[in-house]
Amino acid sequence: MSYSPVIEYLYGLQKHGIKLGLDTMRLLLERVGNPERSLRVLHIGGTNGKGSTAAMTAAILQHSGRRVGLYTSPHLVEFRERIRVDGCMITEEQVSALVNRLRAILAPDLNPTFFEMTTAMAFLHFAESKVDVVVLEVGLGGRFDATNVVPEPLACAITTIGLDHQEYLGRTEEAIAFEKGGIIKSGVPLILGRIGRAAEDVLSRIAENLAAPVSQLGRHFHIEPNEAERLVYRGTTHTIDGLCCGLAGRHQWDNAACALALIEAAARAGIQADETAVREGLRTVSWEGRLEPIEEYPRVILDGAHNLPAARVLAQYLADYASCHPTSRIILVWAMMRDKDHRGFIASLQPVVSEIVLTQTGLARSATVDELRSALDTWPGPVWEAVHPMHALAVAKGRATPHDLICIAGSLMLVGEVKAAVRGCGLSPIHG
Repeated sequence: MSYSPVIEYLYGLQKHGIKLGLDTMRLLLERVGNPERSLRVLHIGGTNGKGSTAAMTAAILQHSGRRVGLYTSPHLVEFRERIRVDGCMITEEQVSALVNRLRAILAPDLNPTFFEMTTAMAFLHFAESKVDVVVLEVGLGGRFDATNVVPEPLACAITTIGLDHQEYLGRTEEAIAFEKGGIIKSGVPLILGRIGRAAEDVLSRIAENLAAPVSQLGRHFHIEPNEAERLVYRGTTHTIDGLCCGLAGRHQWDNAACALALIEAAARAGIQADETAVREGLRTVSWEGRLEPIEEYPRVILDGAHNLPAARVLAQYLADYASCHPTSRIILVWAMMRDKDHRGFIASLQPVVSEIVLTQTGLARSATVDELRSALDTWPGPVWEAVHPMHALAVAKGRATPHDLICIAGSLMLVGEVKAAVRGCGLSPIHG
């Protein structure tokens, strides 16, 4: 099959839904020779920040001269974004060839999900591309995530723990921490980001039981601004001053610290990155859909914030922006999935937003404009509506002055639809 029918086939696997468990994944990989066993992996989980941390880690390793595989999810516009080698997306021809190979070994007893099939493709592609190291982002949770078949990664990281995907992972931060802590392996270094005390206790117990050495942000490694408004990282083996992060927002400092702690752990396993690679990788890293500017006058940014912890981070960025631009108003173009906390999300942003334009994405589980409006019963400002995201952006531009900021947020699907429209291209379906 060529690329278009292959993509159609892959998304047809969504009929299997989300199945947490490793048996199917292990059997699928066994039938193609267990490519994951040949890979040197840095495994990254967490509620938020894992994608940015993965992008930074990969960028630094690439600047060190290593051949780097990067696996992330979901994509924003194009399915091929998920699987990259040295920053280059897997080609359409490679996708087609891999899917056809995997289909050939399926049998009535083996019905992989979309994410399992995609993860198997990634392992095959990285093994056959002979990468030096793979930066592997967890899809959902950790313990039963399809990526968690790697037997002995070089190091693992858990960036944050927050309430998200509760229908799969549990209703408390402790329960979610237990699921995400499933990626911790015996004797393998564990990097922890900014994590609350209850979740930290759970992860620390898992690590202690597995004799996994722990390095934690704020305790074993630190990052902070210096007097020149650059960053200084103080790790377990290195201190590097004068760093500049290519991703906007103070929350990215934590992600950068986790990436640098992973680089230190990788160095102990023989994957070295010198100070020049660290500086250039961190300075030049890009990660679409995270406080990403797409237009000026008025300034328009895209952000994939879609849960309560991410809303708080976005609110902090917008508050910082407002303090530096006191004459600018902030207009929010907002869409979310139906299963998210609409009231909590908008309550976090209410102090910094002047107006809201409600919209919805083309995904079946997107909340309707009416459902979002029901979460605004205490909102004091103007509210506008537009069924299509680009119409919503047009409404926001009509309300804005050249000095205002328009923030499009609430859903990665929303970000993807806007990016595709701006590029004038098609949009691959977006799932997990």
